[in-house]
Amino acid sequence: MLGRGVGERILTDGPDSLFAPELVTAVREADLCVVNLECCISERGAPAPGKVFHFRAPAASASALARLGVDCVTLANNHALDFGPNALLDTFAHLESAGIQWVGAGADLDEARAPAVLEAGGYRLGVIAAADHPADYAAAPGRPGVAFADLCRRNIPDWLPEAIRELDADAILVSPHWGPNMLAEPVAHVRAAAGALLEAGATLIAGHSAHVFHGLDRRVLYDVGDFLDDYAVDRRLRNDLGLLFLLDLDGDRLEAIPLKLEFAHTRLADGDDAAWVRRRFREACAAFGTEVAQEDGRLVARWR
Repeated sequence: MLGRGVGERILTDGPDSLFAPELVTAVREADLCVVNLECCISERGAPAPGKVFHFRAPAASASALARLGVDCVTLANNHALDFGPNALLDTFAHLESAGIQWVGAGADLDEARAPAVLEAGGYRLGVIAAADHPADYAAAPGRPGVAFADLCRRNIPDWLPEAIRELDADAILVSPHWGPNMLAEPVAHVRAAAGALLEAGATLIAGHSAHVFHGLDRRVLYDVGDFLDDYAVDRRLRNDLGLLFLLDLDGDRLEAIPLKLEFAHTRLADGDDAAWVRRRFREACAAFGTEVAQEDGRLVARWR
């Protein structure tokens, strides 16, 4: 989330101020980097009525993402249209100028549902994104918006499994924005939707919305937690602590690096904070029967 206090820091201290150098180094270990961008990037628009929180980032935010090493952002979430359709269209332009792809939102329904295909070293990663809320942010024919999917239904919408089956890639990442905020484990409809997405052919699912990380199930990260924000800290759920996930898509290795989310700045966690993250992730993974080891300060598990 690059708006509000984070956006103010970008304007006063510059795009390089958001991430500790060692964190940037860790991100750049990856051949490809995908994040959920929980805001628009624009100078235009008015706050959407009826919402408590509105997130809009300055134009320099796109360069902050590029310098971090982000290749693609998912925009299917409940803040992409916080400042209206023109601000969303500006977001596309700023991302394009920074050389960053996006998925999960578009100028119309077809664009919003279209996958992105990322390539590194001849390896093709397909990315599909969808949000299960809010319905009024949904794209429609001739109307900008996000790729909405009512995942609370008994059967997930047909367009999602069809998009997965039709995508030509070496691996397919599905990144849903699903479920309620501030819960430490996935709710029933999220688990059911994950099963349907895997059955349709998704290689890996990496979800978000809870603002705290969940455990690793086979081929499913129900929630990757937060990475950067200015949010109030819940001392019980510790949304000021997170994980950077590194996955080997050719193999089955997952590495998770503990993070400390300070106000509008993220660094690697240490001391008691890192110990809390390690303990919490092990417990959350154990609930799915996933074993977690520790190597050189990183948490290691098999994701397949």
